[in-house]
Amino acid sequence: MTERSSFDELAEVVERLAVLLAAGVAPGSAWGYLAETGSRSSRVRAIAEAVATGGSVAESLLDRGSRSLSSSKGAADDLAWRGLAAAWRVATEAGAPLAPTLQRFAASLRDLGVNERDAQTALAGPRATTRLVMVLPVIGILFGLALGFDTVGTLVGSVPGAVCLVIGVALILVARWWSAVLIRRARPPTVVPGLALDLVAIAVSGGASIPRALAVVAKARAESGLPIDLEDSAIDEVLALSARAGVPAAMLLRSGADEARRSARSAGERKAATLAVTLMLPLGLCILPAFMLLAVAPLMLSVVSSTVGSL
Repeated sequence: MTERSSFDELAEVVERLAVLLAAGVAPGSAWGYLAETGSRSSRVRAIAEAVATGGSVAESLLDRGSRSLSSSKGAADDLAWRGLAAAWRVATEAGAPLAPTLQRFAASLRDLGVNERDAQTALAGPRATTRLVMVLPVIGILFGLALGFDTVGTLVGSVPGAVCLVIGVALILVARWWSAVLIRRARPPTVVPGLALDLVAIAVSGGASIPRALAVVAKARAESGLPIDLEDSAIDEVLALSARAGVPAAMLLRSGADEARRSARSAGERKAATLAVTLMLPLGLCILPAFMLLAVAPLMLSVVSSTVGSL
């Protein structure tokens, strides 16, 4: 079963916040109500405590909502909360209504969650194949022992066996590293596609001018530490189209954000499909020779030594 996305978990929190704010609940009280109802996230409780003591919601989201980037899931989780902090800050400074802003941001998080789950599903097959093939040399050694040959003793007790052992283990380590690099490159280049466009859409929906909106978003992005600089050209293109056509920029920006998420999903699917083929390189060039060195060669050495010893 596919693991639930970090974006889905945060989207649930954001949607509840939007409902509470739309009903007239103050932001600080809304966080308190979420914490009192037994939210699954300990960070919600930490944020509620910080806001209750007079802290800024955006600052509390960054201080309490973020965690380290030690894993891919941790990175996605951290960036999701940083994205919420940036959206909250932009909406507050640009004067955009918080409830509609959070509702649209929750929808964006749902789209990002779909992207993340699709990437996990697409990479599941290649990862399983890699793990399965990695154990083939061990299976070969055990097979030799089951046949009655001292393959382990040959590997550690003779010079030819020791050479096979060292080279075989080195090949397995190279294959693991090579496969990990290929899988890492197959992941989407960013876990927050379209977020920069969404932030500018929030700013202009509050009635801010384009220069003012861009300044607010740039400040929020810098303070939140969001790695979304690659979308600057897309923002400029959308704003230029809005000015030429006389169309509200917010609608075009949201459409551009949706397109960025669709493109990221398609790119991830293509990379995952290609990965199933490229993984054959480390498996064929490293694991197969390692299997020969760790399983077949000791078996043959054992047969030769037992034959010579019986003469």
